[in-house]
Amino acid sequence: MQSFTRGWSFLTQAWQMALKDKDLIKPSIYALGVGILVSILGIGPILGAYFLFGQTGIGQALTFGLGGLLIFVNFSVTYIFSGMTAYLIYGYLSEGDGRMDKAWDIVKRDFFDILTLAAASTVVNLLKKIARNRNRRAGRGILTGLVRSATGLFEVLWTEAAFLILPAMVIDDLNLKDGIKRVWEITKANLLLIGISTVGVRFVTGLIGFLLGLFGAVIGFGIGYGIIAVMGTGVAGLVIGIGLGVLIFITFTLIASVISSYTGTVYHTCLYIWAREAEKAQAAGQPIQVAAPAPLAAVLG
Repeated sequence: MQSFTRGWSFLTQAWQMALKDKDLIKPSIYALGVGILVSILGIGPILGAYFLFGQTGIGQALTFGLGGLLIFVNFSVTYIFSGMTAYLIYGYLSEGDGRMDKAWDIVKRDFFDILTLAAASTVVNLLKKIARNRNRRAGRGILTGLVRSATGLFEVLWTEAAFLILPAMVIDDLNLKDGIKRVWEITKANLLLIGISTVGVRFVTGLIGFLLGLFGAVIGFGIGYGIIAVMGTGVAGLVIGIGLGVLIFITFTLIASVISSYTGTVYHTCLYIWAREAEKAQAAGQPIQVAAPAPLAAVLG
């Protein structure tokens, strides 16, 4: 319960920053729009390869390759705009202002490094899919369950690591190798355990996403059903009713996505800044109980 309370408190603190500096939230909105466009454009070639070649060897290879490319592009979009958010948060906390021009410059500087992080995440994602497909064909069993659990755990750990590596890249100008090394060092030194274990940000954002999705589905169904009841079950009534209902549901899920993306990036950026300062204090022979960045400090006390 305490973890949930702290997660909710952190979310409110993070969004108070966004209300004071609107630039902080912009990259999350951009990422959503670009991500949707990329997915729409990318799904066409995959469907085309499937319909042209079916389940043949070349069809499966093309589908897998194009799917992997789409995953890579989506990861790239996510990390580029999350990197911008991370640097905006860093600028806001250190200088009192998150500047979009500086964030764009940093992303351009670290563009190749961000792509390598996206490539690594793509490999992890594809390995998970391959393992899941093999496990499905292999059926149930102890070994199959262990492999599935190990693969899922590795993906969760890598996802957490990736969103800590990203601030390391944009704040300290590190490449993928050095970013992984830095995150490993601060994790090994137990500089991140307090924040990760006591602030339930993921649970809170997940709950908000579920509730917004459920609320959007209920509202969308109610309005759509009402329109169909008034206009009848003709083509116009069905198109308008179903279309508006789906649009309302999608709107609520998009809002949930922006909330989750922004809050998660703020959280991981604050964690990294905190561990970074603690690491500096430790290297200087000082106590590592340094003050956490404002959103975390307000939550942890």
